[in-house]
Amino acid sequence: MSTTDTSEKGLESLIVASLVDEAGYVQGRSSDYERDHAVDLAQLSNFLHTTQPKSAEALELGQDNPRRMQFLHRLQGEIARRGVIDMLRKGVKHGPVSVDLFYGTPTPGNIKAEERFAANIFSVTRQLRYSKDETRLALDLCIFVNGLPIATFELKNRLTKQTVADAVQQYKRDRSPKELLFHFGRCMVHFAVDDQEVRMCTHLRGKDSWFLPFNRGWNDGAGNPPNTSGIKTDYLWKEILTPFGLTDIIENYAQIVEEKDEKGHKKRKQIFPRFHQLAVVHKLLKDAQTRGVGQRYLIQHSAGSGKSNSIAWLAHQLIGLHAGKGALFDSVIVVTDRTVLDRQIRATIRQFAQVSAVIGAVQAGAAQSKTKQLGTYLDAGKKIIISTLQTFPYALDRIGDAHRGRTFAIIIDEAHSSQGGRTSAKMNIALSQQGGEEEGDTFEDKINRIMEARRMLANASYFAFTATPKNKTLEIFGEPVPEGDKVKHRPFHSYTMKQAIQEGFILDVLANYTPVESYYRLMKTVVDDPAFDTKKAGKKLRRYVESHDHAIRQKAEIMIDHFHEQVIARRKIGGKARAMVVTSGIARAIQYFHAFTTYLKARKSPYQAIVAFSGEHKDGDRKVTEATLNGFPSTQIEKKIQQEPYRFLIVADKFQTGYDEPLLHTMYVDKQLSSIKAVQTLSRLNRAHFNKSDTFVLDFMNDSDTITQAFADYYRTTLLSEESDPNKLHDLKAALDGYQVYAPSQVDQLARMFIDAEDRDKLDPILDACVATYTNELDEDGQVDFKGKAKVFGRTYQFLASILPYTNADWEKLSIFLNFLVPKLPAPQEDDLSKGILETVDMDSYRVEVRASMKIALPDMDAQIAPVPTSSGGQVADPQLEYLSNILKAFNEQFGNIDWKDTDRIRQVITEEIPAKVAADKAYQNAIRNSDKAAARLEHDRALQNVVIGMLTDHTELFKQFSDNPSFKKWLADSIFGMTYADATAGPFALLSGLMNKAEQFVSRQFGSDQRWIKVNRAIWEFFLEHQEARLGLSAISKIAADLSLSVDDFLSVLCLLTGSDQEFIQRIYYRQISSGEEVQVPVAEVAQQTRRWIYDQEIDETQWREWASTVLIGWAPAEKLNGSYRLH
Repeated sequence: MSTTDTSEKGLESLIVASLVDEAGYVQGRSSDYERDHAVDLAQLSNFLHTTQPKSAEALELGQDNPRRMQFLHRLQGEIARRGVIDMLRKGVKHGPVSVDLFYGTPTPGNIKAEERFAANIFSVTRQLRYSKDETRLALDLCIFVNGLPIATFELKNRLTKQTVADAVQQYKRDRSPKELLFHFGRCMVHFAVDDQEVRMCTHLRGKDSWFLPFNRGWNDGAGNPPNTSGIKTDYLWKEILTPFGLTDIIENYAQIVEEKDEKGHKKRKQIFPRFHQLAVVHKLLKDAQTRGVGQRYLIQHSAGSGKSNSIAWLAHQLIGLHAGKGALFDSVIVVTDRTVLDRQIRATIRQFAQVSAVIGAVQAGAAQSKTKQLGTYLDAGKKIIISTLQTFPYALDRIGDAHRGRTFAIIIDEAHSSQGGRTSAKMNIALSQQGGEEEGDTFEDKINRIMEARRMLANASYFAFTATPKNKTLEIFGEPVPEGDKVKHRPFHSYTMKQAIQEGFILDVLANYTPVESYYRLMKTVVDDPAFDTKKAGKKLRRYVESHDHAIRQKAEIMIDHFHEQVIARRKIGGKARAMVVTSGIARAIQYFHAFTTYLKARKSPYQAIVAFSGEHKDGDRKVTEATLNGFPSTQIEKKIQQEPYRFLIVADKFQTGYDEPLLHTMYVDKQLSSIKAVQTLSRLNRAHFNKSDTFVLDFMNDSDTITQAFADYYRTTLLSEESDPNKLHDLKAALDGYQVYAPSQVDQLARMFIDAEDRDKLDPILDACVATYTNELDEDGQVDFKGKAKVFGRTYQFLASILPYTNADWEKLSIFLNFLVPKLPAPQEDDLSKGILETVDMDSYRVEVRASMKIALPDMDAQIAPVPTSSGGQVADPQLEYLSNILKAFNEQFGNIDWKDTDRIRQVITEEIPAKVAADKAYQNAIRNSDKAAARLEHDRALQNVVIGMLTDHTELFKQFSDNPSFKKWLADSIFGMTYADATAGPFALLSGLMNKAEQFVSRQFGSDQRWIKVNRAIWEFFLEHQEARLGLSAISKIAADLSLSVDDFLSVLCLLTGSDQEFIQRIYYRQISSGEEVQVPVAEVAQQTRRWIYDQEIDETQWREWASTVLIGWAPAEKLNGSYRLH
């Protein structure tokens, strides 16, 4: 009785049957594979005889002779030089013979091209014996196009307890890159496949081969969704590898590009699209072709998604879309501030066409101005135009009417910084079909044309890419989704931060987040006791304390010490790790630069810092720039930080967005961050690097709740909760009209003059009369409210006018009027009642306390953000005056301020004795282990009360403050709980649990998410948790493996992975038993020395080495922890 074949061979048969029976492939034979030249000679010969019989006859492919051998040598040499992708696209010349090796997608209606395409031979060969020397070695599958190999496969089956990770390991271990088939560029891609996941690699390099996920994604994360009609991975052969799917990739995506490495050396890199890149470009092209010009698309793709390549592939293919007999888009305009995108688009187009004939890029330093360059490119009919955001809208104002009747595809890179107000309005006006002015136009005609121009253009489609869409971006470009009485907006396509992290394309920057608490005390330096505004005074005092030279020095020392001891000493990123210091402003960045320079010299560090800020700034009695401080031009900062001796990049509002440096490992934050700024700033660390397994953030200014909320909005797909209400404009206009600062006739008159291009001096009298009314007739609260509402009206109208389906002339005229009036309105004269407070105080003490490192867990759900706010105005808050002494008392009490008789002794009691006694309380320990944090706090407070009461005799002063001073009691309780709870939850058990979770993520990235590997990893760490002082030996491994029905080899594979020199999860240790039965550790150096004596120096033979080795036992134990506070062995 036959049963379902669930073996690896069964999966192989399933794939081949699908390709042959459904996709039209030919099944090849391994015996037809010519190993000397890595071609299927039978299929190559059949293709050439069918399509180019004269060439085939000239080359004498049907017989083994010198002429055929010469052609095969030529073919092999050209593939080695150009790569198989270029060979398929452009063919090869051999002497007088030009040979086409592939026929691409035919244009509709071209019968001859259709016949040629149909003549292509797509073949699949099972168990391909590819090696000349190891003739028994065989690949599971290999796909050929016209006899040229383009894709290889190693297949595994989870039902037989083998996964995609085993396939990856087989490639790394058994498929030598020295074999001709596995040379760089010989195949497009190598697939590792099981019934759950697909991984791909474009360059096999033995153990250094890097396999990337090629999965659909599931639940906004990694993996593949359930497949109701087959196995999860059948999209690979049913969609991607069909003749049309594969042809599309060959023609439009796969490529070999030249890049420069960290040392400036050129290297070739082969690119194969990831699944989501194919999906988004296909979906956009199909929708644009179906719905035509005038659409809007929002693509939310996380960092690590490969946006640059996606944009380049999209731009190239948009120019090929047709509507009827003509092009759908006359030009594709890419708006970006990233020079890397310019380079990548050029590299992509270079694969298919003459770059100079297709692309026009607006560049600085050219003979023409940027404006003229842009006009020239449009006049010349360039198909792809690359422009900066700043140049594009203003330059197009000068372009003639002839271009306004054309159609455009506008691709916006990082859309939230490109659209939403005057910039998009100018862009729209310049490209609009309504831009031309006709003779006899009335004022109303002109107003209507301006209003129409503000709206999204009917003759352009917008493709907006961003990782962090704002509410405006979602409302302008997102897809409307009716839900009840509201209309939400969502992206057209998304590739989330969650999926990018899970697939290993970026790192989780919140996995090692450590907040730092600051404690300080200020003292009064004047005899009298002046009064100040408490709210403003508090902010000034905080800024004063955090920017005080003493505070900067102390924080700089903490940063530098941490970097040397926890980053460099642990060889993060193979010893190449860099750090970024994020400061709150230029003055503080310069302070940090000097503090870093001084302390690095003091500790004789080999490293230096670079400072980055814009413009010129005063430093003491001189003016400085980043170039004068660094000693090299600003343009070299990005290259210099990659080179020695530079390891620290100190920034003030630079390099916090769009800066991709994989060597950045650690970030020190001394700036308040929130929302998108927090995500963009911390995400500078997330770029993947081959040797990069984690990141670290030390934050002096923000708490974990703020950072969690910021990232939660963009962890998965971001939705707009509801559309903006245009009626808010009616409400704002009514409120502004009610102040009677202007008359309707003044608004109408000024708008008319402006549109008719009257001289400037005609506008000012109207505006000045309104300013006089504002100043003389409105009180301070009225001025604040009017000016605030006027600003919001202008901002909201500019946004809504681009998306509303109707126009309103009154709104347009008021917008023009307020655009001129608001800058003329004087700011309300509000006295600064905190002025002078910094001259009355001085720093008495300052210290910082590093809290326990934590992994911030983000909510696993789509985020909803609110629409654009339209509220504004208000009134001036009444100042709350308080005496300086009371302000300082309240300020200092937040940080444990007391005038102690014996400060040093009290400090020792608070920081050492009390925490030790409280931590020893049994009930508190039980609560930490078995209850939540709130229950532990209750037991802590009880224990603390008992400890302080017990100190009544020896420390009466402390007991009195604890009993009588509520602020001190709260401060002490918070501090002691923070220390003891963090220590308890960061002890051996917690540290090992955290390390287990990190190791699980690492194992999943390397071996795949198969439960077998997760099970092995957990079993290893559970042993360490249960036997905290023991090492894991081979006998223990054998017992655990038997208990779990797993193989010892599985355990050894995971242990080998986790003992990598750069990962530091587990350390391999050697030991031997001496005569007393005691175990002593054998130094690693001794093992290396003995092995070297046998293998290299040949001082001893193999028998002597084995005799020595038989006395040595091997085991594993957790490596030293990141904070240096805990070591098992």
